[in-house]
Amino acid sequence: MSEADPDAALAPLNALFSSQRAAFQRTSNRPAAARRADLSALERALKAHAYALMDAVYDDFGGRSPTETRVLEFFPSLEAIRHARRKVASWMRAERRPVSLWFLPGRARLVKQPLGVVGVIVPWNYPIYLALGPLVSALAAGNRVLIKMSEFTPRTGLAMQRMLAEAFPEDQVAVLNGGPEVAQALTALPLDHLLFTGSTAVGHKVMQAAAANLTPVTLELGGKSPAIIGPDFDLALAARRIMLGKCLNAGQTCIAPDYVLLPEGRELAFIEAARREVFGMYPRLAGNVDYSAIISPRHFERLQSLLDDARAKGADCLPLNPDALPPPAASRRLPPTLVTGVKDEMRIMQEEIFGPLLPLVPYRDFDAALAYVNERPRPLALYAFEDDPARRARVLGETISGGVTLNDVILHIAQDELPFGGVGPSGMGHYHGRAGFETFSKQKGVFQQTRWNTLPLLKPPYGKTVERLLRLMLR
Repeated sequence: MSEADPDAALAPLNALFSSQRAAFQRTSNRPAAARRADLSALERALKAHAYALMDAVYDDFGGRSPTETRVLEFFPSLEAIRHARRKVASWMRAERRPVSLWFLPGRARLVKQPLGVVGVIVPWNYPIYLALGPLVSALAAGNRVLIKMSEFTPRTGLAMQRMLAEAFPEDQVAVLNGGPEVAQALTALPLDHLLFTGSTAVGHKVMQAAAANLTPVTLELGGKSPAIIGPDFDLALAARRIMLGKCLNAGQTCIAPDYVLLPEGRELAFIEAARREVFGMYPRLAGNVDYSAIISPRHFERLQSLLDDARAKGADCLPLNPDALPPPAASRRLPPTLVTGVKDEMRIMQEEIFGPLLPLVPYRDFDAALAYVNERPRPLALYAFEDDPARRARVLGETISGGVTLNDVILHIAQDELPFGGVGPSGMGHYHGRAGFETFSKQKGVFQQTRWNTLPLLKPPYGKTVERLLRLMLR
């Protein structure tokens, strides 16, 4: 978010927020059948508007494979909808909780209630899935939702606005388009919860703005997600899976592998295997609709500057480009590029890359690989290619990250039964599946007292009976 004054955006937003808050007060706890109907309406809308959304994403990126949009955005969105629709009634059910001996025969239970009006701030890299994933969780929990789309994907924002306006009244779900001033205005509202997906730098500003109203936040940020290749793992298989994950959406994925830790002496073998995989997936880059463009000239120039900085400080940059010549800059097709000889002072090793550049970092032994990860900020994702159970257990037990995929990349995000979220600088809070329902719900503890109970034995005037009970209670 910029430092733009949000006042111009506040008036219409305040009215919209007030209408959603009033609608929530009228129907503050929608039954399971109504929530399932909401999810079904969302599924129908997504299917009806699929081609319009695909075209909008393609135009916003200046070229992104419609097949990738279907695989990476529509499929997980539909899976999330269907999973929530199947499970929402069980998620809503009050849970009995045990009661201590001293409070029997009282009863305790956990009751789940919707929070009210929640805000969702959507990034540009997956504008459909990262809007609809939080929306599914919020609707399953019974909330009203304000969704701010990214200014970098304006056509997708308008398509999403049309789609959701047909499916839901504005006092239930509303899409906001516009620049950073709209996002600032949204974070200034006294929302009941705010979910932001984006960079760590902007996450600081979002949390600071939300603190003024004590708005609870879920921050889905990013960072440098490592891929560790174990000493004995099949290098060709690791390269195949890493390069596929890195090339999807041209690396513009918050959990794309950001650098590879591999045993010393195996760099050339990895480079050759990676080249084979890239050339197999993309026999050409120029005009190839299967390979995504970088979202904007500004982002393209930032990636080029990372390479320039690395070269100037001694790194070797190896474009995996079947065309031999780089595509014209106007196309914003940046070849997948391996970077060797990297040093900590290079920007490419300090900043989240968010593009098809992949540094290779050799390690002497497995201890050194784990130490390298642990000396750096905790990542959103960690990938370990390792068949040895002991080393795999060490990765899971000795490193901390938002999530892990073993022997592949990215796939943990698609598991609806697993919570998704970062840790430390890579984020806070979780969503997806039940975790998303719980994030957007108030889990209210309820204790029900009975007519006959032990409490009167402890009331004044205190005497021998109370002393005897206290000796037993404090034993």
